[in-house]
Amino acid sequence: MKRSPGARLREATCGATIQVPGTPFALAARLAEREGYAAVYLSGAAFSAAQLAVPDVGLFSLDDLVAQTKRLCQATPLPVLVDADTGLGDVAGCVALLEEAGAAAVQLEDQVFPKRCGHLDGKSLVTIDEMCEKISLAAAARRDEDFVLIARTDARGTDGLEPAIERAERYLKAGADWIFPEALETKEEFVQFADEVDAPLLANMTEFGKGPLLSLSELADIGFAVVLYPVTMLRVAMKAMEAALGVIGDEGTQKDLLDLMQTREELYDLLDYDPATFNR
Repeated sequence: MKRSPGARLREATCGATIQVPGTPFALAARLAEREGYAAVYLSGAAFSAAQLAVPDVGLFSLDDLVAQTKRLCQATPLPVLVDADTGLGDVAGCVALLEEAGAAAVQLEDQVFPKRCGHLDGKSLVTIDEMCEKISLAAAARRDEDFVLIARTDARGTDGLEPAIERAERYLKAGADWIFPEALETKEEFVQFADEVDAPLLANMTEFGKGPLLSLSELADIGFAVVLYPVTMLRVAMKAMEAALGVIGDEGTQKDLLDLMQTREELYDLLDYDPATFNR
C-alpha cells in the first residue's frame, strides 16, 4: 500500500534531523529532490514575494495557496510542508483542501490577522484558548491520521520564552503534532525549548532575522527534528538575477554570464524532457 505524504514525512524524521529548503516554485522543488533533500517547504513569505510580489502580511488567498501546493506536489514526490499562516479564514477548510492537494503537513500560527513576518516587531497574538480551538478544528478536519499538524508560536517575540513554551505545551494537548517556535534569539533558547517541550520541533534558520544561524549538527544535537530554510533559495536567486540584469544593462550582452547559468541540457534533464522522443 502506498504511504501517504504525511507518513513519509514522519518516517524521514524518525531518528534523524532533516533539512527542508523553501521552494517557492515547482522547478525549485524538483531541484531539491534531485539534490537529495527529504522534504520541501512552501513558505508563506517566499510565496507572497515570488508569486505575487507582495509582503508577508496574509495577502494571498486559500485558493492561491492550494493551487501552489498542487504545483509543488505534482513536481516532486517529496513531502511538502505548507505554511498556512493563521488559517486563511477557514481552518478546517484550509486543512482539508491542502491535504487533498497532496501536502504532507500544514503549519498554523498564533498571530492575530493580519499577521506580520515572524522576525518583525509589532506582532499580536490570539489567546491561547483561541489558538487551541483552531488546532482542534484542524486536527478534526484531516482525513489521514499521519497528516502532520504543525503549530507555530510567535510568543517569544511578544511575551518571552517561558510563555512560548507554555503555549507550545497547550497546543500539543489541543492536537498539534509538531511545534515551530518562531524567532528564538540565542542558541541557549533553542536548547531550553527542546529540553522543556516533548515533541518534534522545527527550527527556522531564516536569514537576517532575530536568531543565530545554527548548523544542522548543532540543531540535531539540541534535538530539533526539522531545520527550515524558508526564503534562502529565493534570496539567492533574486540576488543573482539582480546581478545579471546589471551585467546585461551595462554590457549590452549576457555572454559573460554563461558560466553561471543552468544550461539548456541541464534544464531539460531536470524537466525529464527529451525533445527527440517527446510526444504530447
